[in-house]
Amino acid sequence: MLKEGEIKAIVGPSGVGKSTLFSLILRERKPFQGTIHAHPFSQVFQDPYTSFHPTYTIREQIREVASLEGYEAMLAQMGLEEEHLDALPHKLSGGQLQRCSILRALLMKPRLLLLDEPTSALDNLNQVDIMKLVVDHLEGMGVLLITHDRALAQWCADEIVVLGEGVSDQIVS
Repeated sequence: MLKEGEIKAIVGPSGVGKSTLFSLILRERKPFQGTIHAHPFSQVFQDPYTSFHPTYTIREQIREVASLEGYEAMLAQMGLEEEHLDALPHKLSGGQLQRCSILRALLMKPRLLLLDEPTSALDNLNQVDIMKLVVDHLEGMGVLLITHDRALAQWCADEIVVLGEGVSDQIVS
């Protein structure tokens, strides 16, 4: 159970099933047994280039799903400029595009924010800044962070579930 204001991290090496879990929560796959209940959510994928349509500006794509209310302060916190929102996705670097993806997800004001390796396209300094922004916007939502980066998970998560190490999976609080 993920509560409002809480971050849970799923940590493990590549190939252990972290992204499969993400797909199950997104209802892209059906579980073999049991059920998954998820509140209204938004998501940030590992590859930001697959998250945006190539022929629409970032601003147009954000407006399709969210209000731009309060975006100015977030832009500054994310190291983005107004001009980034008016660009086509291929005109931005991977890191800039990933920050736009996180901006869009936060502006949607979801009850559940799913983050699949959201900082893998960012350098260490930007990783921390972006996760600080997520932590600062936890009101009204819970966050499920899927990552291989244990240090990042330990820094921001209330609980860490470790997959693929030893005979059974571990839960670290």
